[in-house]
Amino acid sequence: MFDLAWSEIALIAVVALVVIGPKDLPEAIRGAARGIQKLRRMAAEFQGHADELVREAKLDDVRNTISEIRNFDLKGEIQRAVDKDGSIRDTFATDPLKDTPPYTPPAPSVDTAPPAFVPPAPIAEVAPPATTVDAPPAFIPPGTTPPANHQA
Repeated sequence: MFDLAWSEIALIAVVALVVIGPKDLPEAIRGAARGIQKLRRMAAEFQGHADELVREAKLDDVRNTISEIRNFDLKGEIQRAVDKDGSIRDTFATDPLKDTPPYTPPAPSVDTAPPAFVPPAPIAEVAPPATTVDAPPAFIPPGTTPPANHQA
């Protein structure tokens, strides 16, 4: 942890023996050990509180996500995507036949006269096409004999 070599530890022990003295050295070592234990307990307690805070924060995120999913308004989202300005909803909400005036044709203007009556053109009679006697009929029913001038 501190990367102390055995020679460095021996030097610290000799200095402590000279400074503290041989009589009070065991009590000083016990006090240092108690202090280190107390520091370890405090560090473990701090780590436990920090872990608990992380878990609560993650749980809060999960709770928030679940509440967002529960409160998700699918119908509203679709309406906002399809009908942003609300015109479609207004079209279906209002009755198109209610409170509308009856139809009145536009009044003729003074500047224009009504169109004059134009009689329809007479239908020309179409003469049937002339047939020649030598032409064979287009259809010969079965069981009949063809004409004499017909070539098969």
